[in-house]
This record gives sequence, C-alpha cells and structure tokens, in this order.
Amino acid sequence: MNIRIDNADIVAILALALLGSLLLAMRFRPKTWFGILVEAVAVNAAAFAAVLALEALLA
Repeated sequence: MNIRIDNADIVAILALALLGSLLLAMRFRPKTWFGILVEAVAVNAAAFAAVLALEALLA
C-alpha cells in the first residue's frame, strides 16, 4: 500500500485540526497554556490519523 501525502491532504489535516480545536475549546474551555497545548496536540494527532485512514481506504 503506497500512501502519499499531497497538498490537498495537508489542507485537510489543517482544516480538521482547526475545526477540532475550536470545538474542543468551546466545549472544555481550558484555563492554562498546558491545557491548550494538550488539546492542540490531541486534535492534530486525530486529524492526521483521520487523513491517513482516508488515504489508506482510497489506496
């Protein structure tokens, strides 16, 4: 299985990460910078995994 990350995939990762972090920030309202950092890392990992899963399904 050959998975390639193109420009459209990078845009999808960024869009999913921004939307996810906005939704989580509205839901949990983190009070510290550490909370914001953990939330951002978690959402970025989830967005990257979602795009990789989609690429694997379409490959």
